[in-house]
Amino acid sequence: MNIQKSFADAAASGVGSLYLVATPIGNLEDMTFRAIRTLKEVQLIAAEDTRQTRKLLTHFEIPTRIVSYHEHNKRASGPELVRLLLEGQSIALVSDAGLPAISDPGADLVKEAIENNIPVIPIPGANAALSALIISGLPTDRFLFAGFPPREKKSLTKWLQELHGQAGTLLFYESPHRINKTLVILREVLGDRQIACVRELTKRHEEAIRGTISECIDWFEEHPPQGEFCVVVEGAGGIGASEQPTADIWWSDLDLAAHVAHYEEQYDRKEAIKRAALDRGLPKRDVYNEVNR
Repeated sequence: MNIQKSFADAAASGVGSLYLVATPIGNLEDMTFRAIRTLKEVQLIAAEDTRQTRKLLTHFEIPTRIVSYHEHNKRASGPELVRLLLEGQSIALVSDAGLPAISDPGADLVKEAIENNIPVIPIPGANAALSALIISGLPTDRFLFAGFPPREKKSLTKWLQELHGQAGTLLFYESPHRINKTLVILREVLGDRQIACVRELTKRHEEAIRGTISECIDWFEEHPPQGEFCVVVEGAGGIGASEQPTADIWWSDLDLAAHVAHYEEQYDRKEAIKRAALDRGLPKRDVYNEVNR
């Protein structure tokens, strides 16, 4: 059992404290007064990307020494940081943006600190997932943050199948390069649910695209996605979630030309290309170029 009671207990323990400091997710004014003070008072700052964090420190005139701590060096850096903490030095852990230790290796450092009875103190601040949730228009009373989805289609499908029955609103991050394909598979597995795709939070070009998955796919077909996204998805039991997803992909055995030809039985060629592109999560121009060789 590990019990951490108060700041006073931490100060009297003789060891340093590990501070988890939230940093801006876009706008530098996301930074709190307490975060700035903490970064100035600790002996060391452990950063995911020292170049990115150094810009932040320069802006707020914070002279504290900075070291690197990330996924690729955590096995070497983690024990060294714990050693310094046990010797009485206090360390602030920061990520590139938002709260550290969420979907990043900071969680491992927190675990090591707790195992060594080192106080771990949160310095709250901006968080992209929760910020996206509260502007999504979807239920906020129950939700699940799922991190980053797998990249491969088979793994992504399995991942979504495991989340299919989740009653709460789903939150996950996605890159602009994969958002289209992810939304197509999301619709196949979960049905055409209500979602919000939120990007550039707290920045000048902050944007929230709300609607059904199909409507968002159509939007990105006309407006190429830019910036990192937080996707907020209606949970099981909602209006869109009540629609049964397609068990099998009807076009999976068709090549691209046959796929377009199928739609040409009902629509003109331009619309047929558009629908085939939506099915496959491909840009319309790529489908057009392929079938018009």
